[in-house]
Amino acid sequence: MTKTCEIVIIGAAGYGEIYLEALQKENRLSWIKGIVDVHPERSAFFSVFRQMNIPIYNSVESFYEVNTADLAIIATPIHLHAQQAITAMLNGSNVLCEKPVSGSLQEAEKMREVEHQTNRFLAIGFNWSFSESVHQLKEDIIAGLYGEPICGKTVVLWPRNEDYYNRSNWAGKLFGPNNEPIFDSIANNATSHFFHHLFFVLGEQMEQSAKVNKFDVELYRANSIETFDTCAIRAKTDKAVKLLYFASHAVDEEYGPVFELEFEKAIIQYKNGGPIKATFTDGTEKYYDDPEKEHINKLNVCIKATMEGHKEICCSIDSAYSHLLGIHYMHEAFTNIPFFPSNEIKKNKDRLTYVQGLAASLKECYRQQSLPSELNFHWAEKYKSIIVPKGSYPY
Repeated sequence: MTKTCEIVIIGAAGYGEIYLEALQKENRLSWIKGIVDVHPERSAFFSVFRQMNIPIYNSVESFYEVNTADLAIIATPIHLHAQQAITAMLNGSNVLCEKPVSGSLQEAEKMREVEHQTNRFLAIGFNWSFSESVHQLKEDIIAGLYGEPICGKTVVLWPRNEDYYNRSNWAGKLFGPNNEPIFDSIANNATSHFFHHLFFVLGEQMEQSAKVNKFDVELYRANSIETFDTCAIRAKTDKAVKLLYFASHAVDEEYGPVFELEFEKAIIQYKNGGPIKATFTDGTEKYYDDPEKEHINKLNVCIKATMEGHKEICCSIDSAYSHLLGIHYMHEAFTNIPFFPSNEIKKNKDRLTYVQGLAASLKECYRQQSLPSELNFHWAEKYKSIIVPKGSYPY
């Protein structure tokens, strides 16, 4: 076992700063062998890089021409994930790549092939899938403590204004300038953690997620983006478990994440800021810590795995596959995402575009376990049903 883990940070601004703050807190900035970023001056840590003489490179390839790293941390735009992760693994690094896996199934498959070829690990940074509390919950579910799952649901309403969509040239885009797949949306970026969580926690093994046979999908937009800022999705697993996910940025109140999992023997509930609570049919209770308190545990998990030389990472490409398939097939089904009625789209003084009453409508969908069109909201359009082809999963 080495005393340090040599790290390369790929993407030093934005979410990359979260990783840098965590390394700084643990006095591990000296472990950084290099920074890869085309605009490093945009990082809040730019002066630190200079003070510590940490070399800066404008490409992953240029870093590996002269350097090596035990662990590569990728916090770059979605359409860069695949090639950067592949290059890092081919040059001997384990990889912690921010969610989602990539912009396309084809890219993900190539990443998976290279992971096996190089005998490296490729972790995907869905926060809760690295938390001890979620691992404990999943272990209890797998052990049968709660009986068979029946259904699950989550809702997360996170307002995002113009600054969010103007923060980059890829926000809300379907494709990049060279036709690279991006599919940036509320379900593939900010709240993707909670979409993925529904599948992950019901996986039959720790490193897998529940397999989905069918998606019923409603997508909407209020903002002038190419993808969607609001979604209502119902998934059916191969074990006939119903899973529902409601999310929107086009709301004027913040709510969630909230989730509920119904099992034969218990109801498991979570509301942002509190513990996960399991209530058995006999009234007894069991608690798990708030997974949000372990927001950056993924970094510690990957450093530990690298230093100890093992590749058992629970949140791998395999465990992220249900989320990946959902994003792929919903965009295949929706070639033109509908806008909400123009007379109901509002903008406030904080430059937030929102739909009046939408937050209450999605909460009602969550309560009734129904899609908006099934509750006959006047703005809703009939959902599209998507059958996931057999053989879509690599496991």
